[in-house]
Amino acid sequence: MLSQLEQAQQKWGGSHSVIDAWLAERQELLVLYYKVAGCSPTRNGKALPEQVDIQSFCQILMDYLSAGHFEIYDNIVDVCQEKGPESAKLAQSLYPRITDTTDTALDFNDKYAEVNQETQELADFDNDLSVLGETLELRFQLEDELIDNLYSNHTE
Repeated sequence: MLSQLEQAQQKWGGSHSVIDAWLAERQELLVLYYKVAGCSPTRNGKALPEQVDIQSFCQILMDYLSAGHFEIYDNIVDVCQEKGPESAKLAQSLYPRITDTTDTALDFNDKYAEVNQETQELADFDNDLSVLGETLELRFQLEDELIDNLYSNHTE
């Protein structure tokens, strides 16, 4: 996922401040994801991530999802619709697929954002984090395809 982010930053970095900020937030999300994943338990008794790390990750996850849905996607889809039917068709096909990935992220957040390691069972944390990672990877690919559609067809 980090190499995918680096490619996105190289390709679209500096082209628009909103995209730059969004990719920077994606980078922060990935750094926290790897921090939490690196501490995640294995069945041989290693410790869980710190509660504060899980909460920080969940917060940036929600910030990232919100930025996409409420600040970026609609603007990109609108521009694609203005620029032509093929571009609009692709954007309209990608947007629902991106939205589908939101449910997994929201479920993870609902389950772990307010987790208390002392009173709650975290036996599914590894699996849930793995599923979330796969979902985020798909989401990033779809988002990159949406951005690429915009820039490939609409930059001068």
